[in-house]
Amino acid sequence: MTQDPATDGLQAYIVGGAVRDALLGLPPGDHDWVVVGATPEDMVRRGFIPVGGDFPVFLHPRTKEEYALARTERKSGRGYKGFTFYTGADVTLEEDLRRRDLTVNAIAQTRDGQRVDPLGGEADVRARVFRHVGEAFQEDPVRILRLGRFAARFDDFTVAPETLTLCRRMVEAGEADALVAERVWKELSRGLMAKKPSRMLGVLQDSGALARVMPELQGVDVVGADVDRAAALPLSLAGRYALLCRLTPDRDALGRRMRVPTECNDYARLLPDVLAGLDAAETGGPDAQLALMERADALRKPERFFDLLKTALVLQPVDMAAWRARADAVRGVDAGAIARACAGDPARIKDSVRQARLDQLRAG
Repeated sequence: MTQDPATDGLQAYIVGGAVRDALLGLPPGDHDWVVVGATPEDMVRRGFIPVGGDFPVFLHPRTKEEYALARTERKSGRGYKGFTFYTGADVTLEEDLRRRDLTVNAIAQTRDGQRVDPLGGEADVRARVFRHVGEAFQEDPVRILRLGRFAARFDDFTVAPETLTLCRRMVEAGEADALVAERVWKELSRGLMAKKPSRMLGVLQDSGALARVMPELQGVDVVGADVDRAAALPLSLAGRYALLCRLTPDRDALGRRMRVPTECNDYARLLPDVLAGLDAAETGGPDAQLALMERADALRKPERFFDLLKTALVLQPVDMAAWRARADAVRGVDAGAIARACAGDPARIKDSVRQARLDQLRAG
């Protein structure tokens, strides 16, 4: 093993997702390290770059991997920010692992591959079970969201009954009410992009958290199946979010509550129009087809239009090739030439351009 002056003699362990995923035979991601028996001054002397806010985290001077000092934490207020951290050199590896969320994320590994597993995480990986490390799980409501996201990503895992019971107790105690919009959206968006998003919705619903963080959401069982099909396509985040709230009349309020990105809100607003427009286009011919493209702004934003059609494809058959041909025909109309021809009567321009586009559709 190549010697590294920055870490030589340092008690450093790979922790968390990298160890879990290696046990599952998944491709390795970024390595997160925990350091035992060191101080911030020790790390700086070794060349590490301090980047932590609430507690000491450092970037390796060459690899830029994260190294965090082993820490314990104590609840000091409501919500996920209500903690006091202690990162003294006397904090042990086991104490650090015990403050983590799930046993499968509380396994450490030395540089030479020796695993340290005081909490039975390997057994739970083999059994495909998400189980909370201890009662301290209930001190951080973000862990309910993370549990849901992990359930969506690892669809062959189950949630231990006692862990779901603990989540319910957290919700009943009002912990979920302290979750801020940005964090809810961050975890939800990652869950929507996972293998089986409906499982995240299931965890949130079964724990009671869904009614607290997304009370406007309706038709959860139906839209959960929709986003699972979308995940198999795969479909964009904006498309998946539009499917998620397609049965929700208060989708604007939901978007505001979670401070959803503009693109996702736009898709959510437009998808019902696209679905209605596709139905009308089946019987309404060129007039209805052009009306749909106008409503969806397909001429200025064609890629968004086709992404919305792909989203609609989750729910009903859509002839994508036919719609591309229609869009190309409409976009082929030279609006500038028509405007010049109507120079003496500007009021005619809009109707003349639209008529030319209809003629193109009829000719197709």
